Amino acid sequence: MNRRIAGQVFGICALLALVSLLAGCRGGGGGGNGGGKIAFGSDRDGNSEIYVMNSDGSGQTRLTNNAAWDYDPAFSPDGSKIAFASDRDGNSEIYVMNSDGSGQTNLTNGPASDNDPAFSADGTEIAFYSERDGNQEIYVMNSDGTGQTNLTNNAAGDIVPSFSADGSKIAFASNRDGNNNEIYVMNSDGTAPTRLTNNAARDEDCSFGP
Repeated sequence: MNRRIAGQVFGICALLALVSLLAGCRGGGGGGNGGGKIAFGSDRDGNSEIYVMNSDGSGQTRLTNNAAWDYDPAFSPDGSKIAFASDRDGNSEIYVMNSDGSGQTNLTNGPASDNDPAFSADGTEIAFYSERDGNQEIYVMNSDGTGQTNLTNNAAGDIVPSFSADGSKIAFASNRDGNNNEIYVMNSDGTAPTRLTNNAARDEDCSFGP
């Protein structure tokens, strides 16, 4: 069972996903380069925390330290910030912090789960998926948390967004065609969603190249 497919059962999903390391730097606008760093989630200290390490695996450093689950990290394009998801306020919300772990700030605040943040190429926006409208939809907001806008609006589950390097497109996964997840791409304003994959298997966790 994939946590991102069954995000509505957050506690169970997160447990299943966090038994292994979660790489957090998506390509293109989604992840940034973090100055050669890799951000990831790990439960090596008893619950999921955000870590960074050098690209050769050295210098592994914990950035968050609390009893909540912190996961799904994504670097800003300039490497100065890391967006992540955390359930420290009772359900999964999007947070941002400085790349050294300081200045942890809540960007979303509601009763529904918000997950999988991804920065735009210029760092001014963050895409994420949310269940606030009763099912999983792709949202975008300004990097300070303002202007939260639903880009997809249908009865299917739309998850795991990733910006293109020029910021004009967002790739995501969806089950809107009735089978396991497929990869879609849409304009960054939510228009012209187009399916890219079509098979009976599950396709997800997409990211653009630089």
